[in-house]
Amino acid sequence: MANLLREQDYEFAALPYGHFRATKGKCGAHYYKSGKLVINGKGAREFVEFVFEPLVLGEARLGYEEELNPELFAPHFGVDEAGKGDFFGPLVIAGAYTDKALAKALAAAGVRDSKRVGSDRRMLEMEREVRNILGSKVDVVAIFPRKYNELYGRFRNLNEMLAWGHSKVIENLALKVPSCPRALSDQFANPRVLERQLAKKNVRIRLEQRTKAEADIAVAAASILARAAFLRGLETLGEGLARPLGKGAGAQVKEQARELFNASGADYLRTLVKAHFKTFREVTEDLA
Repeated sequence: MANLLREQDYEFAALPYGHFRATKGKCGAHYYKSGKLVINGKGAREFVEFVFEPLVLGEARLGYEEELNPELFAPHFGVDEAGKGDFFGPLVIAGAYTDKALAKALAAAGVRDSKRVGSDRRMLEMEREVRNILGSKVDVVAIFPRKYNELYGRFRNLNEMLAWGHSKVIENLALKVPSCPRALSDQFANPRVLERQLAKKNVRIRLEQRTKAEADIAVAAASILARAAFLRGLETLGEGLARPLGKGAGAQVKEQARELFNASGADYLRTLVKAHFKTFREVTEDLA
């Protein structure tokens, strides 16, 4: 790759955490030590299609996505969740339906896995784009802490509760698009958990589970819907507080939980958090 860029008169520069950064005109290539290569700029597509793929990869992929991955464009539901690892805020499960036309429209809008979206503002913008494209062919189930803690007390297992949420979303989508033959989600540790929940609801659909399902455009759209709903839920729960509720479950979140418990007690804290997290036990026992 480096030799090819030199032959084409790219200018090289140092790249933090990377091997090199090379630029020429409206195209740039950033090669990181992780093995990740980022090609950007207005000339990126032309470079990928006419230089990188034929001369480096030895195969043409850009523009041939439909031929290489036809299932991506076939009618199906994609399901994903957000908030599972966040102490504060809701657990959100979302689903999206795509077919050939919708998948192409989402791809053209730049829809991608929510973990690759750089900011909360951009996440909310992208959610609007997804909803504008898909219309009513989406579904979102947000489980706020009061209900979440009640359900966890019933299920006593996070995977069982996730499966319940996933199956609910698939059931709702199946009512909106009854002709859809397939649903795709991330791989459950025990695939039978989700299958059982769908059977209980008498939802007859071909279910696929796989790791890194977010590479699928429908799952990517669902991940954006879920994350945006989580962000709004977190904001709603934090209204009136001195500062916004924190994301994740790290030290700063734990310290904020301590302050809230100290000011208002455990019952109030339960209305904001997922109480089965060890953080809740640590905070309430430390200050009890």
